[in-house]
Amino acid sequence: MEWESFQEEAHRIYEEIPSEYREGIDALAVRREALPHPTHRDIYTLGMCYTEAYPSGFEGPETTRSVVALYYGSFQRLAELDPDFDWDGELWETLTHELRHHLEWLANEDQLEGVDYAMEEGFKRAEGELFDPWYYQSGDPMAEGVYRVEYDYYLEQEWREEDFAAAREITFRWHGGEWAIPRPDTLGDVHFVWVHGVDVGPGTLQLVLLREKSLRKAVSRFFQGRGPELLESEAEARHPRQAIG
Repeated sequence: MEWESFQEEAHRIYEEIPSEYREGIDALAVRREALPHPTHRDIYTLGMCYTEAYPSGFEGPETTRSVVALYYGSFQRLAELDPDFDWDGELWETLTHELRHHLEWLANEDQLEGVDYAMEEGFKRAEGELFDPWYYQSGDPMAEGVYRVEYDYYLEQEWREEDFAAAREITFRWHGGEWAIPRPDTLGDVHFVWVHGVDVGPGTLQLVLLREKSLRKAVSRFFQGRGPELLESEAEARHPRQAIG
């Protein structure tokens, strides 16, 4: 998409958003430059919500003002990396994401900070850097033990070592159906299993297998200066009635 078309489409989408959701937004700024991630290659920030709160005992659009910025260069860089890049879809997603930042600032409850933190830690994990093993819990809770970070889903399961060793497969429910994967050889403290073969739309599904620990073991590990044992594997999901082996 060319620069002029990008500007026009951005403002068109912005104007289509109901005015009550844009209250307190002073401007939509469309910038030419790219905003690369400070440490991660091929990661770009598409938009930002710059918010300033003015001292007042009243919280509202009169005291919390924002400017939403879109970075055309970032969209362009990502389009070069992905031939299937959806300009219109990403524009809509980015605008609504930044508007939600503003609305949650108005409510003094910026829940997206947790999602942004989870995404940042996910980037660290992808780059092989040290990361918070429970980063996904800062995402959006969808159900008990189910979290979403953007398009990706994480399903938690806690296992006792003896139960895990006795199991032949790991079962889980997804979209109302029951699925199973072969049991990994090792449990670890936090074991991320990339699950293939289920419909997750544009995202991914990971089972997060957690070792159930006693307080004594946890304290002992802490004083020994040892972090959690982190593992990662992949598995193809099947319905339990199908043979696994």
